[in-house]
Amino acid sequence: MAKYNSNWNEKKIAKYLKEGRGQNRGKDYIPWIQVQDFPSRGRVSRVKGWKTERVHHFLSDLELSYFYLLEWSDFVIDVREQFPLKREETYAISKDKEIKHSTNDENDTPMVMTTDFLINRLENGKDVTYARTVKPSKELEDNRTIEKLEIERQYWEDYGIEWGIITEKEIPIEIVKNIKWIHSSYYIDESINPEGLRRLMEELKLLLRIKERTVIEVLDFFGQEYNLERGTSLSYLHHLIARKEVIIDMNMPFRVTSSIKDSILTIKQYEERDKIALY
Repeated sequence: MAKYNSNWNEKKIAKYLKEGRGQNRGKDYIPWIQVQDFPSRGRVSRVKGWKTERVHHFLSDLELSYFYLLEWSDFVIDVREQFPLKREETYAISKDKEIKHSTNDENDTPMVMTTDFLINRLENGKDVTYARTVKPSKELEDNRTIEKLEIERQYWEDYGIEWGIITEKEIPIEIVKNIKWIHSSYYIDESINPEGLRRLMEELKLLLRIKERTVIEVLDFFGQEYNLERGTSLSYLHHLIARKEVIIDMNMPFRVTSSIKDSILTIKQYEERDKIALY
């Protein structure tokens, strides 16, 4: 649940609804809260998603870290961040439980509560929805926070959707670091010929089978052999890892100075149906 700025009112709510915020799924989803809504806020992020092919909006580093884990999962098929809850329902829950509903302190406008993540997973061929709130563990010591979380919990229970809380204690730091390291390389610049790029990727994968070499030695050789700009070889390796064509131990730090046999677990064989993804 995010904290809104002080100029929240019915006019702004109507504006957001007209813009389609909190509606649709996948590429067409628009989060209820966006980073530009908080011009003075500190740690906010906008990241293009692998699964949705749209820009996601995150209001904390913890939200971004959790998102990276969702991106890496083979089972997650959609992520909707800053998802709005229906005000009339959260208000009714607050009355029933005798909990004060969040309002704008300046004009008493009831706030639109949000859930940080609405997640869709494919489980046994079925599309299953989960709701998750992301909070630093220290905030769970605050009684008012617990009250608002209870409204949120009841809301999703009424819809038959599993809800839970994610804190920093549930975030595997090394995995997140590795995903962050490769995330922006999931896509390759569209100016590159796809067929030529595929051949380059396959050549790099062949070189990465030379177990006695270090990763950086192979990348340097590859870059010189194909006259690539500095850093391009590494970005290609990032792309292959992001696409799970090259498998590394995501629980361990990845060092290009390490030998290939100690760094890379598996290299996927190219199949004709595989395609390089472009912007």
